[in-house]
Amino acid sequence: MSSAPISAQDSCSSDFPSTPHRPAAASLASTFASLSVPNFRRFASGQIVANTGGWVQRIAQDWLVLTITGSATAVGVTTALQFLPTLLFGLVGGMVADRYPKRRILLCTQLGMALMAAVLASLTLSGQVRAWHVYAVAAGLGLLTALDNPTRQSFVNEMVGPEHLRNAISINSSIFQAAALIGPAISGVLIHAVGPGYAFTVNALAYAGPITALLLLRGDALATRPAAAAAPGRLGDGLRYLAARPHMLWPTVLVGVFGLFTINLPVTLAAYARSVYHSGPGGYGLLSSVVAVGSLAGCLVSARRSRTRLRGLVAIGLALAAAEMLAASAPNEWSYCLVLTVVGATTLLMQTSANSMVQLAADDAVRGRVMGVYLLVFFGSGSLGGPLVGGIDQHLGPRIGMLLAGAAPALATVAVAVKLAREGRLSASAA
Repeated sequence: MSSAPISAQDSCSSDFPSTPHRPAAASLASTFASLSVPNFRRFASGQIVANTGGWVQRIAQDWLVLTITGSATAVGVTTALQFLPTLLFGLVGGMVADRYPKRRILLCTQLGMALMAAVLASLTLSGQVRAWHVYAVAAGLGLLTALDNPTRQSFVNEMVGPEHLRNAISINSSIFQAAALIGPAISGVLIHAVGPGYAFTVNALAYAGPITALLLLRGDALATRPAAAAAPGRLGDGLRYLAARPHMLWPTVLVGVFGLFTINLPVTLAAYARSVYHSGPGGYGLLSSVVAVGSLAGCLVSARRSRTRLRGLVAIGLALAAAEMLAASAPNEWSYCLVLTVVGATTLLMQTSANSMVQLAADDAVRGRVMGVYLLVFFGSGSLGGPLVGGIDQHLGPRIGMLLAGAAPALATVAVAVKLAREGRLSASAA
């Protein structure tokens, strides 16, 4: 399997068109360079719809569990069940992504997710929903996500090529955060007006977007690679590959440490809305949207960056940890929201920088398995952190939960920075 970069001539073809060089629009063109690729534009349009629907469901799901059980720990358990399958089957998902056509895999996972949302909508609208139903659907979504995520991450390279890969990763994250800005607001309105069942219905219907986009992709414009052969030991290739490359290993480690808490920020936000500000589902949606505003800004900044060094990643991590600790001491809701925008921006800068460092350094032949390991660490840590964060929020209060979400990763980041400095690797770059 070839890992040679696409030539300048190739980048001007219909597969990977080059970015126009117009001085007046150079800045804007560099920010959205990957959208010059027709297939990626179609894919991105489908992701906008899917991610908006996903956020509508996520907010409604968390609020439904909190309403049924009255327990922030139960919300954390729901989050854990959604991410636990990635911990268990993330390596398998990466192997499948390298062995089978990625578009076909994604069509199957999107159809499955639509079915899960439809089941939860039916149970809720009929008044039969129980907490264990939500747990079961969350686990089902987690199984599909364990396959979908490494496939979708590595599929981006087939659409845009290596010269636009970093930008495409940032655009994907921007789409996710734009949806996170819109979705919670829609969900809050739906929950207040007609109940969470209709929020799940909206998500089920939203999957028509990505399914249609996948069907419309031009197959002849995809830079598909030969499938990885089935052989003993293939499952662990991604892990061995990462372990042998410190400039890929340490970004993955840092993402795992932060993921323990940042993935579960919605758990803490739900607890803040319920027990600190007493603002209900509308307040929860507002807090989630505030984070998304900052995250979207962070993604757009990331889209214009062409290079990330390990020392830059460490600096972003320390800024994120400091913002979370500052948020814990915010005296009122408005100041809390202000700091949350910084939390959102630095979280996404952290995630997109680490993701692009790992993806750009990975060989085509093993990219799916490498991303399987990366996502296993990221979502696996989120799975383990769900009950932990929920328990802290419930028994010690969400302010303590927010404080620990900054303090613990800060200590880990300093330890990694000291180790890298001693080894002379702090200036290492994956691109």
